[in-house]
Amino acid sequence: MTLFQRVNRIGAVPETSRPAPEKVISGDPVHSTWSLEESDGLYCGLWQSTPGKWRVSYTEWEYFHILSGYSILTGADGTVTQLHAGDSLIIRPGFEGTWEVVETTLKDYVIRS
Repeated sequence: MTLFQRVNRIGAVPETSRPAPEKVISGDPVHSTWSLEESDGLYCGLWQSTPGKWRVSYTEWEYFHILSGYSILTGADGTVTQLHAGDSLIIRPGFEGTWEVVETTLKDYVIRS
């Protein structure tokens, strides 16, 4: 087993999903996830979504880096964060709000549950 791995989609098969219908506010977002690591509550890989808007409620800690696209993260308190290629963000447990993908967005992520 190699003790390092490039974070890319080469050779990885994506899992495709959609947000639960009751969470969708607009559009028909389709999520593709390339899981590269799942071990002891640690998850990392690549995630992509097509345009749409849905409600989010985080119970885990997540770091991500936007590789391409444009999204808007809005907190329940009304705080708006625009996400463009090159942006990195940490979301902590307890965050609630909406995620809106304006242009298909690709990010790499690390999640700790």
